[in-house]
Amino acid sequence: MSIHLAAQAGEIAPHALMPGDPLRAQWIAETFLDEPRQYNTVRNMFGYTGSYQGIPVSVQGSGMGQPSMSIYATELMQDYEVKTIIRVGTCGAISSSVGLRDVIIANTASTDSAMNRHRFHGIDFAPGADFALLRHAVEVSEQRGLSAKVGGLFSSDLFYNDRPELAMQLAKYGVLAIEMEASALYTLALKHGAQALTVATVSDHILTGEATSAQERQETFGSMIELALETVKRNAESHSAG
Repeated sequence: MSIHLAAQAGEIAPHALMPGDPLRAQWIAETFLDEPRQYNTVRNMFGYTGSYQGIPVSVQGSGMGQPSMSIYATELMQDYEVKTIIRVGTCGAISSSVGLRDVIIANTASTDSAMNRHRFHGIDFAPGADFALLRHAVEVSEQRGLSAKVGGLFSSDLFYNDRPELAMQLAKYGVLAIEMEASALYTLALKHGAQALTVATVSDHILTGEATSAQERQETFGSMIELALETVKRNAESHSAG
């Protein structure tokens, strides 16, 4: 057991998906995994372990924001030896090259958080996704005909931001969308020698004001979960073959 997770040794798989919403973690486990078993209810941050086509997979809610993501990702990797984490969530697009319901496969994650500046004594550390996971995800998306874009995300500490011009400046430098967790996940995975990737569905578009309905989000989210699970499977098989 760790401070925030009640799982016993061996109850969490080496591979994990991390949605922000714990109820979405429950939905993922019950919809996509074989024989899911709940291992965590502490603080109602639900966690489950099952299997996907024979590959053990866990699904752990992370909560919203980088501090909460940092707690759960650290404990998964440090206390339960999780080696692969894919964040699955939503984002708000800020680029005209991205459309509503597109999936972004994030190769980088910029941030306004001071967490890494504290960690690296003022250095602007640049965390990125694991290349093998990124490659597998791109291959899966192409083979499935999924509308996916590879590019950078901005992990914001503020959901309600008083500086709308910041999004436009980021877009000029190629950032595709805004979310709140990827930068912390990428940083911690590098620290712990694990693999990490974020795939995020565009649920709203800041430029156009478009937004998806709850039903549309769930349907598109399902395609993204299949993409993430197939990426986990291919990655695990490539390690076995190696």
